[in-house]
Amino acid sequence: MPKVNKVGVVKSNKMDKTVVVSVERLVRHPLYTRAFKKTSNFTVHDEANQCQIGDKVRIVECRPISRRKRWRLVEILDSPATREAAATIAAAPAEAS
Repeated sequence: MPKVNKVGVVKSNKMDKTVVVSVERLVRHPLYTRAFKKTSNFTVHDEANQCQIGDKVRIVECRPISRRKRWRLVEILDSPATREAAATIAAAPAEAS
């Protein structure tokens, strides 16, 4: 079977080599057919301790690493820290003029 990939946002990084990732999905009500969001939290293995809170990450399922960790970090898709750095670099030439 292919491994499942999910994209979510880092909610906590207080543990060593572990982050908690929150993944949202749309679910349709079986009777009323209204779509609503459901959130699931996954404990993810982060070998390099590189994730920060608010990072958008891709995770993949793997063998059990510990009692609750069954997911591994694949890549960081978007980080608020890199967005702030890019904004300050873009604003710097405008101030020099």
